[in-house]
Amino acid sequence: MIDTLYEAKPLEEQDYKSFAAVYNDFRNRAVLEYKFELEPLDYAGFIDALEKELINCIVLFENNIPTAFLVYTTMISEAVELNIIHSFKMENIMTRSKYLIEEFLRETREERKEKIVCYPMLGSQKTLIGEIARFGFKFVGIAVLRFMMSGTNSREILNLTELTDLNPCYKVVSWSDEYFDAAVEIVNEAFSTSADALFDPRFTTPEGTYDILDKIVNNVYAEFLPEATSVLLCSGTPVGFCFMNLTGGKIANIPIVAIKKEHQGRGLSKHMLKNSVEQLIKWVDSGEKPITEVNTCTETNNFQALKMYRHLGFKEDYNYPQSYLPVRK
Repeated sequence: MIDTLYEAKPLEEQDYKSFAAVYNDFRNRAVLEYKFELEPLDYAGFIDALEKELINCIVLFENNIPTAFLVYTTMISEAVELNIIHSFKMENIMTRSKYLIEEFLRETREERKEKIVCYPMLGSQKTLIGEIARFGFKFVGIAVLRFMMSGTNSREILNLTELTDLNPCYKVVSWSDEYFDAAVEIVNEAFSTSADALFDPRFTTPEGTYDILDKIVNNVYAEFLPEATSVLLCSGTPVGFCFMNLTGGKIANIPIVAIKKEHQGRGLSKHMLKNSVEQLIKWVDSGEKPITEVNTCTETNNFQALKMYRHLGFKEDYNYPQSYLPVRK
């Protein structure tokens, strides 16, 4: 009986051909088993992103045959973003993930002196909770909610929703760049002590929040939708925001909803959210944008947010552990 020799190392050009089958096995499972919103890059696109250093890939070899891989990036945020851990045909994932994570931690040793690691454990990756917990990862439960443009009663619920009348001092308008500085202040105030700040520490500072919002409104994460991004004004001054963007031309996403503390508890966020969703519906009904759904995420224990979304026709689709590894001391 031949012992298995495991070796985890960064993907190199000489291994591109043999690794293709492992990557394509992941790609075929990405939507159904890993809950990806869109299909990942094809193999040529993946290699192109790797060579441009937009992503990093660690491959596990067993007796010189690639069997599993891990992808991460340090390019987008202040965190080291671990994107996926995949084992060919979903086999022997516990053992294989151990070798990949150990190599990942060696490769990112210097970055982790200043950056946390964040890892959304979507779909089948939930099975790795016990394994990565041994390396010091911590977890926050995240719920994914969807408002479907057809095939469900989301629209009917929204139409039947009765909101409290807005005080005359309040007004909901669409995004304008003149509101950017106010958005930075309000989002930083709302998110600096939230669970989001645990896995994206940029929320803890005005400078970091500026970076997040700058990337949202300048289409770095997805296509920004200013007309569907709602701003709550109080006597002409911004006090709340509901941002909206678009992925793949058809999936709308709400990345941030924030309102100043002194205006919370009055149902005002519902007015912003309803206004944003109704703008999307107008585009769908006119044929201007083929949007199929609106989705968003919130912590599984944020009962107030969950209640708000349900009240406006959103339904919980699934939940997943958002894991993070604190900065290495």
